[in-house]
Amino acid sequence: MKYKLLFFIILMSFFIWQPEVKGQTTKIQTVVIDAGHGGKDAGAVGKKAKEKNITLAVAKKTGDYIKKKYPDVKVVYTRTTDVFVELMERARVANRNNADVFISIHCNSVANAPKTCGVETFVMGEHRNSANLNVAKRENASILYENDAQDNYDGFDPNSTEAYIAFSFIQSEFKQHSLELAELVQNEMVGKAKRSDRGVQQAGFLVLYKTAMPSILVELGFISNPTEEAYMMSAEGQDNLASAIYHAFCAYKTNYEKNCVELQQEVVETVEAPAIDKNKGVVYKVQFATRNRPVDNPQNVYKGLKDIDYYEHNGMFKYTAGCFATKAEAGNYLKEVVSKGYDGAFVVKFEDGVRK
Repeated sequence: MKYKLLFFIILMSFFIWQPEVKGQTTKIQTVVIDAGHGGKDAGAVGKKAKEKNITLAVAKKTGDYIKKKYPDVKVVYTRTTDVFVELMERARVANRNNADVFISIHCNSVANAPKTCGVETFVMGEHRNSANLNVAKRENASILYENDAQDNYDGFDPNSTEAYIAFSFIQSEFKQHSLELAELVQNEMVGKAKRSDRGVQQAGFLVLYKTAMPSILVELGFISNPTEEAYMMSAEGQDNLASAIYHAFCAYKTNYEKNCVELQQEVVETVEAPAIDKNKGVVYKVQFATRNRPVDNPQNVYKGLKDIDYYEHNGMFKYTAGCFATKAEAGNYLKEVVSKGYDGAFVVKFEDGVRK
């Protein structure tokens, strides 16, 4: 068994497909909304409802909210009717459309625990407990309805605990953005939709790991809980859940685009800022230390400070950091120097290389 498991992990490491990553954009232009299950794959089944119907209703409502708010954002659905879509194809839809965000919508279920309730939002990662593993197993079981699953997923068995070990080797460059979106969705679900909080989690979902963009999987609630089932079946409940996902998307879009603009501005300012000649005209520095003799390798001694220099005055060697065209800029840098432990630091002025 030991060698069989090792072989499987090696096999999976070759099998993991790295999709072509789209160029980074400064705007959220396309979102793909995935209604979990469909057609011959009913998903989880409650006393009255089927997961596939609830997820489709909430997915379409979410898309409608987004299109109304942002007419310029392209909303793509992996399905709009009761049809079966392979897990691999759902990811391909997102990748083909160069999506900026992928949101997969599902309902949770647990056997013999009708009081278990709450919402949770997942990102791709290694499961941390048996509950997360069970959720991933149930959602990944959709591949059992696929005709070519053995070939498409290299014999991956969604019911094998050992198979999920391979997911611990997957590192996604989109994980941080995925976590940010997941936190926003979870907060909206709990705060505005008033659902019980089960937190943001990580687990190995096949539908997520082949997407080339920030991706999350939302579990709206437990269809195995009669109260939550009724809520998710109701028009009001579906509206509330869709609205929560929509508001989270809006917040993510705003934050992402703001950060991109600020980053671009920083790059422009860095490129356009003229070089300062410390020996010409008026400049300002932050004086942070005085010594009776020169310090060997000051850059190594005073780590964390930039543009370290010194000048002599009355037989003493006085060390400065930074070089700025304005006193205000030097004042801002002074705060950083003080925060590094140089409590007695202060701003000094130089004119044509001479302390004034």
